[in-house]
Amino acid sequence: MLSEMLPHLKMRYKPHYVVVNGENAAHGRGITKKIVDDFLAMGIDVITMGNHTWDNRSIMDVIVDEPRLLRPINYPPGTPGSGVMTVFSSIDPDIPPLSVINVMGRSFLPPLDDPFRTLDDVIQRLHAEGLRHIWVDIHAEATAEKQAIGWYLDGRVSAVIGTHTHVQTGDARILPQGTAYLTDVGMTGPMNGILGMEREGVLARFLTQLPSRFEVYEEGPRELSYVVVDLDAVGRATHIERGRIVEDAQAEGWLVRASETETFRDHPE
Repeated sequence: MLSEMLPHLKMRYKPHYVVVNGENAAHGRGITKKIVDDFLAMGIDVITMGNHTWDNRSIMDVIVDEPRLLRPINYPPGTPGSGVMTVFSSIDPDIPPLSVINVMGRSFLPPLDDPFRTLDDVIQRLHAEGLRHIWVDIHAEATAEKQAIGWYLDGRVSAVIGTHTHVQTGDARILPQGTAYLTDVGMTGPMNGILGMEREGVLARFLTQLPSRFEVYEEGPRELSYVVVDLDAVGRATHIERGRIVEDAQAEGWLVRASETETFRDHPE
C-alpha cells in the first residue's frame, strides 16, 4: 500500500523530506534489509524504529551500515546503530537540512535511558551545529508520556510525532512556541484487525489471559495513516495536517478520511 500511495501523497504535498516508521514492516515484526532497500528506493529519507527494532537478527548488520535506518536514541551506549540522522535535500540546496531523532518512552515499555535527558543532550548538540529543523519520533505507549515530551520540547524542535499505538489520534496541533504535535500518526495496515492483527488471537488474550500467538490480519480493506508538517526558515511549524487513506471496496478505490489541519502564522518570540 505504501508503494501504491506514496507517489500520490508526494504529488499532492510535494514534501522535501519523507520519514517512515518501519518497526512493524516485516509482517508485523521488525524490518528486513530488503524492506529497508525497498523503502529507500521509494524515496523515503529516514526510517525510524522502536521496541521491535531487533525482532529480525539480520538487521544488526543493516543498522550499522545504513545511517538512514534509526533505532531509539536512548538505548544504552554500545548499542548498534544510531538514533539521530541529518538529511539534506537532493533537489534544492537552499532547503534546510532535516534532523530526525528516534526516541522511545519508558512507560509500559523496556526501561531504556531517560528520554528527556537524552533528548536534551542531542538537541543541544544539533543547535550548536546550527541545525534547527528537527523532527522527533517519540515511540511510546503512554499518551501522557508523549504529551510530556511534546511540551518539554516545545520551541526547541520542529515536530514531535508519536508512533507505536497504531491508532491515529485527533489532536494534531501546533504548540505555543512553534512545535507541531500529534500523539500518534497511526498505522499502515489492515483496517479490520485489532492493531493490524487477527481479531481471534487478540480477543483470546483478553478473554482468557493466556498466551496466544498474534498473526497479521490479511483480509479486507487497508489503510495508510500520515501527517504533513510545514516549517518556516527557522524551524518553527506553520501548518500540520493529519490524514488516513482507506480502501473503499464499493468504490474500488481509495478515500481520504479523518483529515484535519491546523495553521499558525504567528508565534510568540
